[in-house]
Amino acid sequence: MSSDDGNFEVLVVDDSPVYRKLVEQVLSAEPYALRFARNGAEAMSQFLEHSPCIVITDWMMPDFSGVELCQRIRAENSRPYTYIILMTSNTEKENLVNALGAGADDYLTKPFDPGEMLARMGVGRRIIELNRELAAKSRKLEEAARTDPLTGLPNRRAIEEWATKQLRGAARHGFRLWVVLGDIDNFKTINDTFGHDAGDIVLKTFADVLKKNTRASDICGRLGGDEFLLVLTHVEGDNIALAVNRFREQFAALSFPLQGQSVKVTASFGVTGSHNNEVEEFATLVRRADQMLYEAKRAGRNLVRAPTPE
Repeated sequence: MSSDDGNFEVLVVDDSPVYRKLVEQVLSAEPYALRFARNGAEAMSQFLEHSPCIVITDWMMPDFSGVELCQRIRAENSRPYTYIILMTSNTEKENLVNALGAGADDYLTKPFDPGEMLARMGVGRRIIELNRELAAKSRKLEEAARTDPLTGLPNRRAIEEWATKQLRGAARHGFRLWVVLGDIDNFKTINDTFGHDAGDIVLKTFADVLKKNTRASDICGRLGGDEFLLVLTHVEGDNIALAVNRFREQFAALSFPLQGQSVKVTASFGVTGSHNNEVEEFATLVRRADQMLYEAKRAGRNLVRAPTPE
């Protein structure tokens, strides 16, 4: 990791105070935040606490070797990539091949040349920077894969992943969880009459209403088309219809200026809940909410249909 001042964190592992000082002198003028360890155990402790982006380790240490340290660091594969340079006076080819096979990225021969150390550290920095760029792009792709591009809301995949975890928690701790399907009334007519750009405005506005009224402990997202999904927790059965009606009323109160007209648009909602202490499939709850939504549509639209309070 980088330190707070933007330097690269480097862990130097050597039981010799002379070599620790030599490395410090070479790297002190460079953008590195240095940490030191005298043996493998100290090195692993520091590595687990600070996740340095570069490790320079001696081959021979009092407790276990630098090669073993490489193996242990590589076993921590949930962390950002660490570039490892092994310092050794043993330059036999077979030993160096074994070190690289154990996870070292590069090696320095003792006694080391300061210019060579700086050059090899520069390679390490470039590799770390490339890994960070790839990780950042991967995070953006992962986020995009879970986000509806039009509204910016979570998509079905993201909601399912979140809701599945919440359902297990609801069964374990006995709190209520509600699945709500919302659907814009007569949306096809809006598209056919005013065009798809107008339809997109309505969808984004509906998404904003849902987002503004959804608590941090809940989630709302878009399934596709004009269908939206909410998962609400810790709401009693007597209050769920009131909670969902707030979404419906706020949206119905809006007017859309479309082609010189002031157009009112409404939405209908279907609600179902998980049963206490039962782990239910999320897909089953969505199907039940869809049935309630169908009832709301059939009863005249601009309605919420929820289970009768127990």
